[in-house]
Amino acid sequence: MTLDETKEIMQLGEWVSIAPEIRPSSTKNTDGSLKPFYLTRAFKYSEGDTFELTVINSADAYGKVPLVKISIKGSMVWQGPHPIATDAQKEDFIADKAYEVTPLLQPFADAMNQLASNGYAKWEVNGTQSIFKKAFAPFGLAEGQVFMEYDLVYIFNDLLFWGARNIDGRGFDKEENRPTNLQIPLVRKS
Repeated sequence: MTLDETKEIMQLGEWVSIAPEIRPSSTKNTDGSLKPFYLTRAFKYSEGDTFELTVINSADAYGKVPLVKISIKGSMVWQGPHPIATDAQKEDFIADKAYEVTPLLQPFADAMNQLASNGYAKWEVNGTQSIFKKAFAPFGLAEGQVFMEYDLVYIFNDLLFWGARNIDGRGFDKEENRPTNLQIPLVRKS
């Protein structure tokens, strides 16, 4: 599959999680093990190499207790073939259009009021706030920083794969942290 064919397939609708997914976080439990976090994703790729991603993080493995909605809009920069699989592509996701956070549960809003109150209105349930180019300690963002991830894209049997998170919780914030394994795929929303 050529890069143009990959882009064409990705533009055919919205891609969503099959079921709630689990990821390692960079936060640790008291015993030193990494805390898991649970999420679902909805992704749309558009002509001009732009994307929209909505992530719902949940407090439980079944996605029944949503904590926060994260909405990102940005650009995709194709970096060439990735060795993980034939036709896989290195991809940089850059949140250079919008980055918003919406608490969905009061304890999450309360936590944001303690951890991210400077420069923000009071965090409230269902109250969306932009963190675009703002300092946001919970996500490790500094003032003026545009969030970016070094990732990968692979399409197989009408499934859209990105890279699996590093099991030690490292983000995809550097080329050397670009994933080397595939994550649970997204399916095309019907």
